[in-house]
Amino acid sequence: MATKVLIVGGGVIGTMHAREAVHRGHDVFHIEADAGPRRASVRNFGLVWVSGRAPGIELDLAVRARTLWEEVAREAPGVGFRPDGSLTLARHESELALLAEAAAQPDADVRGFELLDPDALRATNPALGGEMIGGLLCTRDAVVEPGQVLGAVRASLEDSGHYTWLPGRQIVDVESGPKGATAVDHLGVRHHADLAVLCIGDRLSGIGGRIGTVLSSAPIRKCRLQMMQTAPFDRRLTTAVADADSMRYYPAFDLPGRANLPQPSEMTSAWGMQLLMVQRATGGLTIGDTHLYDQPFDFAVEEHLYDDLAARAEAALGVPLPPIVRRWAGVYTGMTDDRTYYCESIDPGITVVTAPAGRGMTLSPAIAEQTWKALNV
Repeated sequence: MATKVLIVGGGVIGTMHAREAVHRGHDVFHIEADAGPRRASVRNFGLVWVSGRAPGIELDLAVRARTLWEEVAREAPGVGFRPDGSLTLARHESELALLAEAAAQPDADVRGFELLDPDALRATNPALGGEMIGGLLCTRDAVVEPGQVLGAVRASLEDSGHYTWLPGRQIVDVESGPKGATAVDHLGVRHHADLAVLCIGDRLSGIGGRIGTVLSSAPIRKCRLQMMQTAPFDRRLTTAVADADSMRYYPAFDLPGRANLPQPSEMTSAWGMQLLMVQRATGGLTIGDTHLYDQPFDFAVEEHLYDDLAARAEAALGVPLPPIVRRWAGVYTGMTDDRTYYCESIDPGITVVTAPAGRGMTLSPAIAEQTWKALNV
């Protein structure tokens, strides 16, 4: 007999939990506060980023997720999955030395690491015309289209006959009872299910009652980032691209050689800046990003940060960027302890999953798989 499951949150974490539940034979009712997802799951690079993950549990989760993304793409080709890989670029000897150190680690093969000289780098990605002394290729990284993923997966789930999409319903309370869980939306409608999985993203204060009380003291913080997108670029960027400042941020590069990197600029330190760049299926370049943790976040974006990111991108490409056509800010949540993400069964029949710290697009299929294995239904 199928279990009735309520998924709260229409972002990528919630959508992958819905997918996993449908695959397990459950009847899924998927509730989203907005008319359609508008938050972190559509305000990102669309990167399936194995290369930077921390050794151990996090990397294992990313490798599993990478495999699951291929399955998702077969079910829903509209997600735009492309196994393009990534290149992390070096312009200084200390940066190249750290890339070489990463390529010599025992898990380098799992990540698909290969150290490239300048000629091999340009042969791998001919669109890169800037001055580089080498780079690190990660063949396991991939790209999806963040603006298409959620709709494509939902469409494939609707074909199953076991999935119902309910947008425009803000859940304000969730109660546990002897026959499962009941979620109450902003219209006062009560939604009953055997199980409720709350994938709430950064809506940490949107739910009252016991769930809200628990979340108010959870070890979770928010991060704000800035990104932009260009008009179509006239070259094909055959990999995603990261600059050496990304090695200050990603735990895979937390190696002795990181201490030898050049001192970052004051702006890089203050705003947690790194260059990430990926080409959309329509040709435009998505470029970012920054990291700001001190709240309250300003409502406005900072133009000088976009100027810096554009200069970094042009230095990598060796040519001017196409016009910038879109700018935006996004907010995601992450843990303040050593967990990769937050997953707690707060009451019988009620589980909360959130805070993957910018890794949601990468890890979401594997996180969902882990949740349902733990629930054992």
